[in-house]
Amino acid sequence: MRQDISQDTSHDTSVEASAAPSAPPAAPRRKRQSRIWRRTTMRRAIIEAVLLFAAGRLMGAVPFDGWPAAMEPLIVIPLARLVLAFLPPIWAASRVVSTKREKMSRRFWKLGPLLAVYCTLADTVIALALGETTGFLGWPDAYGPVIQRFGAHGAAALAPGDFVFGALKMLVTLGIYFTIAVVCTRLANGGFMRFTMPAGNGRVTL
Repeated sequence: MRQDISQDTSHDTSVEASAAPSAPPAAPRRKRQSRIWRRTTMRRAIIEAVLLFAAGRLMGAVPFDGWPAAMEPLIVIPLARLVLAFLPPIWAASRVVSTKREKMSRRFWKLGPLLAVYCTLADTVIALALGETTGFLGWPDAYGPVIQRFGAHGAAALAPGDFVFGALKMLVTLGIYFTIAVVCTRLANGGFMRFTMPAGNGRVTL
């Protein structure tokens, strides 16, 4: 009799334990991302990258005497311009939202050349309005806006063909560097073992 009562008690205890609702699993905590480094769309990433490039180009349009002496323009300004010139493709490739399996899709292969076109257009507009610089990280030349030099004479004269040829050289140079920088940035962010290449109508994952 006592054995039957103990069996019934253990059975009731097991039934109550199985009927008791189990606690819901704890949701994994997600790290809060900063608003500055939050991933965004391809269009916005390109706009931000072009603005960075244009900021560096505008810094080159300011004469040496226009900078405060405390900033040491001979060192700080060229260094800042160098960073802003090389940063756009890395910034854009890092900011775009993508899946974990997407490393180098067709849109990322187009990002480098497309970004080079927009940056070259920005440089062309700044050169036409404010003038060119003496070299890649040089200071403004003494000839003024390029649009005024087309009809000038003497040392300030500039043929439209020469200006277009210089813009094309910049486009090719930026296109090569931006493409390499985008590829390296994408592979570095997601690993070097898998990336996606465009092939015909589909994509091949290696």
